[in-house]
Amino acid sequence: MDRDIDLLEKLEKELSLKELQIKSLLTITQAINDNVASPGLFNMYQSFLSWEMGIKKMILFVKDDEEWISASKINVEEDYESELIKECMQYKRLHTVKDDDHSFLQLFDIIIPVFHKSYPIAYALIGGIRDKEDIYNKIQFITTITNIIAVAIENKRLFKQQIKQVRFNKEMELAKEFQQLLIPEHIPQSDKYEISTYYRPHYNIGGDYIDYLKFSEERFAVVIADISGKGIAAALLMSNFQAMLQSLIFQYRDLETFVMALNQAVYRITKSEKFITFFIAEIDTKSRTLTYINAGHFPPYLVNGGEIRELKEGSTVIGAFDKLPFLNEEKIKLKADATLFCFTDGLADTKNSEGIYYDEDKIKEFVIDNHQLSAEKFNDKLINVLDNFKEEEAYVDDIALLTTKIY
Repeated sequence: MDRDIDLLEKLEKELSLKELQIKSLLTITQAINDNVASPGLFNMYQSFLSWEMGIKKMILFVKDDEEWISASKINVEEDYESELIKECMQYKRLHTVKDDDHSFLQLFDIIIPVFHKSYPIAYALIGGIRDKEDIYNKIQFITTITNIIAVAIENKRLFKQQIKQVRFNKEMELAKEFQQLLIPEHIPQSDKYEISTYYRPHYNIGGDYIDYLKFSEERFAVVIADISGKGIAAALLMSNFQAMLQSLIFQYRDLETFVMALNQAVYRITKSEKFITFFIAEIDTKSRTLTYINAGHFPPYLVNGGEIRELKEGSTVIGAFDKLPFLNEEKIKLKADATLFCFTDGLADTKNSEGIYYDEDKIKEFVIDNHQLSAEKFNDKLINVLDNFKEEEAYVDDIALLTTKIY
């Protein structure tokens, strides 16, 4: 008779535990379906283990971007959290803590890893369960609840990442459209000169800059620049740079004063944290002169009277110093038809599958062999040659080309 009563009481306890487990499972599942925020799910998990399962010690680690954080815990001090997660990461399956495990793990009974495909998304350490009745059943259910919570949190994290990525892509698209407005799409042509530009950003947006400034029918300037860095930060600085350049260029008659003022304006914004390589050439078709300043930019090539030369005179980069340490301009008398070819260093950084770069020698050789082409055909042919040269390799930097023919 007593045996029957004991058996009945045991069955009643098991039934009661099953009902409790089902109720808890339904409650948590409903909370997930109702899109309860992560802190709410962590509180439910903690409450379930503490009140329903009688767990005395617990900590749940989840992945937050690239870092592990303790999302929920019971009677665990912060001092050794970092050591705990380091020890946990060696386990890929449920682990019962043994006497020879690390001393920090001795505070717990089991470790529950949760994996998504091949990478871990959560670790739960549970203590105070060894002396409980029906240990196996309880461990199974705690493992199930832990997996449900961890996967739900991971799905929330991935969904937030997706939303951020969509928003970022939209912002990048708007930035790209805005930047395209800054690059002159149509440059006026004349029977005295022809200008052709080409711009390929490494990402959707970049930090290279091309511009054309007309002072009169006989006098104009071409500009090319490369902002240090890539992406949105470089593009924002580029837009500011354009505004400063176009504001200052018409205030000064000589290039030296203009470049000094431009450097100070850029320095006030960047505080030397970023810099700009910069080249400007002022061309007067009436006097047939080219006056230029090269501020740390890759030297452009000038083919003049059948001879080719690099335009190196000028100064150091823009924005690195509050005052330029030196500054020189050079004036060149143009002879017969002349070709000025300016480019950013992304051109010379292009390499093929064998690791060979399209370096200065190759660029110079191309200019010598093709300077007689029109500006547009010159750029088109160079891009075609470059695409064939790099084969399947990707471009590693922004590329900007600015070709000017003076007739």
